[in-house]
Amino acid sequence: MIHKIQSPIPNHVRIVFELPASVWADRIMVVGDFNHWNPTAMPMQQDRDGVWRAELDLPHGSRCEFRYLIDDHWKTDYQADNFVTNTYGTENSVVQALLPVEAFRLEKNRDHTRNGFGAAHPQPSKP
Repeated sequence: MIHKIQSPIPNHVRIVFELPASVWADRIMVVGDFNHWNPTAMPMQQDRDGVWRAELDLPHGSRCEFRYLIDDHWKTDYQADNFVTNTYGTENSVVQALLPVEAFRLEKNRDHTRNGFGAAHPQPSKP
């Protein structure tokens, strides 16, 4: 499963990769074009609740392909935004770094409605 939340990095989306506690593995890696398909660059960690997690901040609007490497076996996440056939005849998962427009609108308003003293700037009225 993939969750998308606002990143602390401006104009980025935090992608949270999760696999359930029922996945029995010694190691799980998230491998994709964002880490040049390096099979050791992004290990998932198993939290106290048993869920495997890894996080990645991507520029808003970007798209990347990835797969999970679970104990040396490649797996596709079919709950991702999309999937595409790769050169090996299997499928890569696709994630798009997009949040609902409202999340960015709220951040933009929060950043631009206060002056240096914390007072709100008046907003123009809409016709």
